[in-house]
Amino acid sequence: MGVMIKKPADVPGSALPAILIGLFVAFGGVLFGYDTGTIGGILAMPYWRDTFSTGYRNPEDGELDVTGSQSSLIVSLLSAGTFFGALTAAPTADILGRRIGMVASTGVFTLGVVLQTIATSIPLFVAGRFWAGFGVGLISAIIPLYQSETAPKWIRGAVVGCYQLAITIGLLVAAIANNGTKDRNDTGSYRIPIAIQFVWAIIMVVGMLILPETPRYWIKKGKHEKAAKSLSRLRRLDVDHPALVEELAEVRANHEYEMSLGKASYVDIVRGTVGKRLATGCLLQALQQLTGVNFIFYYGTSFFNNAGIENPFIVSVITGVVNVASTVPGLYLVEKWGRRPLLLFGAVGMFVCQYIVAIAGTVDPDNTATNKVLIAFVCIYIFFFASSWGPVAWVVTGELFPLKVRAKCLSITTASNWLLNWAIAYATPYMVNSGPGNANLQSKVFFVWGTFCLICCFFVWALIYETKGLSLEQVDELYSKCSKAWQSKGFRPTVSYAEVQEIRGSVGGRHASLADIEADVGRKRSVAHVEDGKYG
Repeated sequence: MGVMIKKPADVPGSALPAILIGLFVAFGGVLFGYDTGTIGGILAMPYWRDTFSTGYRNPEDGELDVTGSQSSLIVSLLSAGTFFGALTAAPTADILGRRIGMVASTGVFTLGVVLQTIATSIPLFVAGRFWAGFGVGLISAIIPLYQSETAPKWIRGAVVGCYQLAITIGLLVAAIANNGTKDRNDTGSYRIPIAIQFVWAIIMVVGMLILPETPRYWIKKGKHEKAAKSLSRLRRLDVDHPALVEELAEVRANHEYEMSLGKASYVDIVRGTVGKRLATGCLLQALQQLTGVNFIFYYGTSFFNNAGIENPFIVSVITGVVNVASTVPGLYLVEKWGRRPLLLFGAVGMFVCQYIVAIAGTVDPDNTATNKVLIAFVCIYIFFFASSWGPVAWVVTGELFPLKVRAKCLSITTASNWLLNWAIAYATPYMVNSGPGNANLQSKVFFVWGTFCLICCFFVWALIYETKGLSLEQVDELYSKCSKAWQSKGFRPTVSYAEVQEIRGSVGGRHASLADIEADVGRKRSVAHVEDGKYG
């Protein structure tokens, strides 16, 4: 195995257009990451605290501030909006299409940014948080869908993983923007970081108006000529090129085969292998949040401040830089190591780091050396997350599902991510802060996140299938033939869905299993081979 990721020699055409398009679409992650990243710093800005306070004074410094419950509401309303936005992504992507769906999503996001920018009190600010979240939820489900349906299989993991890289870049830029305006004694202290998001929205909309719709969406809609033109643009091949015709025929045959097995309603997606895949995707996205990463990016500034660390804004910038830099090796390793090994590697590393932070912060919280340990191992933890669970959760969920239910299932798995995101954002102040009604866990909260990282190890071993190098259609074959996740590494695809469609009627039609049909295809090939030898 070489060091570089190279296009297979037997793959005609160019992968560059599809890769560049996938990378641009990943830019939508900047909206997600930046909006997530700004709020932690804004909550700590003196001018914002004074403007939005309803009279409460923070006992730590005696200054005006929002209460713990108000802080929970402000942070968590974005996540509540994203949850409902993600659930709405399925009809949006299936009715408007993947491309126009992203344009509409960005419009909803922009409405939320407008409301946050003009707000001078909590109610309007919270409304803006919700609608911005709704737009982010839509985008966060549609982007991996678009990327998975356009990227070549040999580099699909790296392309989809770039969505997480864009999220980390958004988080970093947010930390830098907050650090640059935090000392302003006017509304610009919080309005400038919020209004910067208009730039991201404009870039996203202009780009999506130019890019093509996915060929798999056109196949789903029965518009095969448009599918051919779209794939031709992605692969730089003529619409009549044999390789392009064969790829489209396989996608079309797989979709027809899946449709022949049953409907694509919300009831159907919880049954059979699709139901197993849906449960896997939901648990994967939920556990990604339960590793505790967004505790650092939502409340990291306040946590480091309360821990006695000087200039917590700079620490947030440092963690943002680590997050971006650490995502890059993950994009490489997801194709070299595969999905399962990388997720296991990340889970073990995060578990160790979380427990070290928890123990150090609990045993001697007021020591300067302890503060350095906290920062160091939080950064190491971020490395393990950003190089594994950060990008790979989006990669795996983007690959799991058949075309007929892909939008529905992706919207539900993404909604699972946002549901836990909301729960953690809402519960964290009560878990960490001191005072009546709060658990006052402080650094001990890392014991909670670390325990979930340990659970992640067992989850990956038991339920995550290795899908590296498989087309989206071959993933369907994998789940049809392989009943145990730990046996999936040795799987090799043997089914051609185009042949399956030809012979399906002779073995019982829609009620025949894929194994029965494949056996019949094999017999047909053997007969053809014998006849060729006889008359050749």
